[in-house]
Amino acid sequence: MAIPKYHEFMKSILLLLGNETPHKRLEMYEKFALQFHLTEEEKEELLPSGKEQVYKNRIGWALTYLKKANLIESPTRATFIITELGKSVLKENPDVVDQEYLMKFDSFKVFKKIIDNPDDDDKQIVVITSGESPQDMLDRAYKAITRTLTDDVLNEVLSQPPDFFEKLVVDLLVTMGYGGSKIDNSQVLGKTGDEGIDGVIKEDKLGFDEIYIQAKRWDVNQKVGRPEIQKFVGALTGQGATKGAFITTAGFSKEAKEYVSKQHACKIVLIDGHTLAALMIEHNLGVSVESNYLIKKIDVDYFND
Repeated sequence: MAIPKYHEFMKSILLLLGNETPHKRLEMYEKFALQFHLTEEEKEELLPSGKEQVYKNRIGWALTYLKKANLIESPTRATFIITELGKSVLKENPDVVDQEYLMKFDSFKVFKKIIDNPDDDDKQIVVITSGESPQDMLDRAYKAITRTLTDDVLNEVLSQPPDFFEKLVVDLLVTMGYGGSKIDNSQVLGKTGDEGIDGVIKEDKLGFDEIYIQAKRWDVNQKVGRPEIQKFVGALTGQGATKGAFITTAGFSKEAKEYVSKQHACKIVLIDGHTLAALMIEHNLGVSVESNYLIKKIDVDYFND
């Protein structure tokens, strides 16, 4: 099953705390992972920041919202108990506990009014009923912006003259830390023309090993098939090379990917158009930073010392 939305953890939290025994946050992670039958892949799924698991973040937001409604409290760090108000909710036994339900409680109304309208106390309170936490909404917006930017970057690459692609490959590999200088690398890429190899780049700045490059500027809707990859592998073998990168603006067929996965003598990396654009974005090549949003949280170690 999919990872539950943050509000889907709320009633489970109240039920767990209903025995009036304090429960720790770490214990909740384990219990709810079992209760909601989360797979290992789902438990390891990270936020776009890569710093926290999604399900743990959603449990954290559920705890925050229940605290703001005064249904639970935290007498010590990362430990929670149910309040008398929380017990009354359990007696009522609502089908769903979510933001809309929590609006019954004055303390939560005040909390929502502050976060929804921090600069205007007279604005109407907005209740989000989509089941998304603020973190979920930020993540979704970030993914949508990044997905659009990826498409825009790839379209821009394809709109450039053919020789721009060779320059782009050099710039990207150097930016990623491969090779010596941009000048050194540009002298070897696009000059080889030997048996399907477009160039060679140093694996590191000291030049201990070399990576052979094949660069194909194809239409984004095309697929590089197994025959093209076989030619590349044959060219590597002819050069006595063991490492190669096949970079294209197109995609790769299933057969091409399967063929690469079975290669043992040569290590081949396939970089399709969307991966290429994603790497450019990650390494700030051809893109600029428009806005920075820093999401901060309590430093529990500081307050624990």
